[in-house]
Amino acid sequence: MVAMTRARLDVVPLSKHIGAEIRGLDLHDKPDDETIKAIYRAWLDHLVIVFPDQRLEQEDLVRVTGYFGQMGMPRRPPRFFPKGYSRLLPGIMLISNIRENGAPIHSEMPDKATLLYSVEIPDSGGHTLFASGYAAYDTLAPAVRDKLGGRKAIHHYNYGSTRKGDNKGTEAFGECIHPVFRTNEDTRRKAVYVNRLMTVGIVDMPKEESDPLLKAVFDHAEKKEFVYEHVWRVGNLLLWDNRCSSHARTDFPSTQRRLMWRTTVKGAGRPY
Repeated sequence: MVAMTRARLDVVPLSKHIGAEIRGLDLHDKPDDETIKAIYRAWLDHLVIVFPDQRLEQEDLVRVTGYFGQMGMPRRPPRFFPKGYSRLLPGIMLISNIRENGAPIHSEMPDKATLLYSVEIPDSGGHTLFASGYAAYDTLAPAVRDKLGGRKAIHHYNYGSTRKGDNKGTEAFGECIHPVFRTNEDTRRKAVYVNRLMTVGIVDMPKEESDPLLKAVFDHAEKKEFVYEHVWRVGNLLLWDNRCSSHARTDFPSTQRRLMWRTTVKGAGRPY
């Protein structure tokens, strides 16, 4: 494998608050340490990084995942793995025509990053939208932010659901408690860390009080100005920061194939 030196990256922002493309980088070749540090910095600055025109093997994806920390293992119960999973290296998850709308999977120790590599894409649809939790927090109405500051939220994850109460999920996959506003341990910035799909309440706050506050946060965090919509191309590798962003996917024709490889990076500690 050729070691590649490119400390001066060509980083092109994709929206005002979130998303950037790193151009001219072939991740099949191993970047040097200085370049890896520059990629990490760009990721922290932009929350979502797109590497276009990649031709990666599974081994490449595992290696690149390691640039951002310890590789995570799939949390989905094995009986819900899609066909073909056994052909993948440990730590790689196959995303194949599965509804993946929503936000990061919450657990006691959430993954800090997710990588998604496009192998096959449909002719239309299947876009992924990313919202900046930083921008949402920084511009949230002070009255709402003050009432929820220091509070913890209850998250209930029903695997397979794309809308709360749609009855399309399997049994509950996880329930946990995390701060409403999370601090990113790398940047020390605060971000909105609740979402419409999984957040069901606030600890020690009556539902009649918490529901309007949460709805105000959800509506604000989903504003278009905070969102980057990614239109996939084969060979795209996307990396996003689960600590300060949320994501959702648009629908696509069920008759067309959508095949992705997915990996995660373990979180360094419990959210605070």
